[in-house]
Amino acid sequence: MSAALQVTAFGLALLSTLFLLLATCTDCWMVNADDSLEVSHKCRGLWRECVTNMQDGVRTCDQYDSILAEHPVKIVVTRTLMITADLLAGLALATLVLGLDCITFLKEDPCVKLKMCYGAGVILGAGSILGLIGSVWYAVDVYVERAMLVSHNIFLGVHYDFGWSCWLGMAGSTGCFVASVLLTCCLY
Repeated sequence: MSAALQVTAFGLALLSTLFLLLATCTDCWMVNADDSLEVSHKCRGLWRECVTNMQDGVRTCDQYDSILAEHPVKIVVTRTLMITADLLAGLALATLVLGLDCITFLKEDPCVKLKMCYGAGVILGAGSILGLIGSVWYAVDVYVERAMLVSHNIFLGVHYDFGWSCWLGMAGSTGCFVASVLLTCCLY
């Protein structure tokens, strides 16, 4: 039972970590369509902004000036939290691989292997919380930005939605959290 639970938690953690990495690297955190005719589709991300022409499918991307340049707080905080979550999830995966019962590393000392699984669960939990805070921070800021435009009657047909990268970050963080719970609470 313990080995099956470890492998299940590892599979979930691996998939969720890949989701977190993909969310950090992709650039569709916020989607807006500038007009009601939907001639263009704009995705803003942590690293660049891309516009897709809906008629011919041509996509052009503009890189942000520099990583060290002045950026809005939501981009800086989300970058920091997501990169930290990625690093912690990667460290947790490496620790979990060494702590799995099916791996022959430290086979003679099962107590150490169990502690490694617990440690991986704690590290994965910390990474998942940081990733969830980063994703939700960005989503709330997008919602507040849209609400400010609507409340000041500057709506002008612009609508903002959460992009698939934002949803992917939330899903990856939630999956890492579930894997963390499996490793820390359900593993005997």
